Amino acid sequence: MGLFPKDFELLAPYDDRIFKAMLISPQAKPALMFVSSAVIKRPVVDVVVRNTELPVETNEEKNERFDVNCLINDNTQADIEMQSDPMEEVKGSKHENLRARCLYNLCDLHSSQPSVGKSYDKLIRTYQVMFCGYSVWPERKGFIHPFSMRHDEDGGLLHDGIRSMIIELTKLQKILKKPIEQMTDMECISIFLRYADKPKYRDIVNKIIESREGLAVASEVLMGISKDERERAIFRNRRIAKADQESNRITALRNQAMEIAKNLLKKQMSVEDIMDATGLSRADVERLRDAN
Repeated sequence: MGLFPKDFELLAPYDDRIFKAMLISPQAKPALMFVSSAVIKRPVVDVVVRNTELPVETNEEKNERFDVNCLINDNTQADIEMQSDPMEEVKGSKHENLRARCLYNLCDLHSSQPSVGKSYDKLIRTYQVMFCGYSVWPERKGFIHPFSMRHDEDGGLLHDGIRSMIIELTKLQKILKKPIEQMTDMECISIFLRYADKPKYRDIVNKIIESREGLAVASEVLMGISKDERERAIFRNRRIAKADQESNRITALRNQAMEIAKNLLKKQMSVEDIMDATGLSRADVERLRDAN
């Protein structure tokens, strides 16, 4: 049983790369079957991973997708991925870019299957699943959000050939309080992904591992990855690169706001109005005003 030692430093399973590495290795097949079963809500007796490559360690790595594309034994296919960091969005758009990406990936996978020589109703069902490390619908109480093609007025299903699911890993605090024997498989999977690397939650994660054989396999694979110095170095480098990227983005936005503020000062706009227009602090605006 792959229980985690209390003080062992695990790599985060909600990291995109670690998530994929944990599920595509041959020994992880029972774990992927367990996750797939929780997604389609039916027993899974076999699953085949169709994208086993891991991204190379180059600057082009950011262009690689850290998804798990798999074919399930009941004539179902699924694309399962982790979105640990927020996507770039237009301010106030309510994550429309993320949601549009889910739709695109779902339609792309479904339409990529061979259709020659078969009727459309014989195409296999396609699931697109995204575990999300940030909140997409803060107003919704649940953390699992399934979607299908339904009638706008009466909710009738057009066809069950495609389904999408977004799972918010930021909404698990109430689930943590439930007795483990009352947790669903998806609740256990989500807690494992969100909290396995955090020593504070190690006890409850280990109890969940003891209760679900599929997660016991995932924990063994995650332990092996976490002990690999090469994987740890890649994880650290990716974390630093993400921090640098975010710092550069914030700096660029701040510089842009400063330039706008300078132009507004030339137009004799008040400090308060410039603060509202740019998001800069009073000290920043007054410093620019006094420097001119």
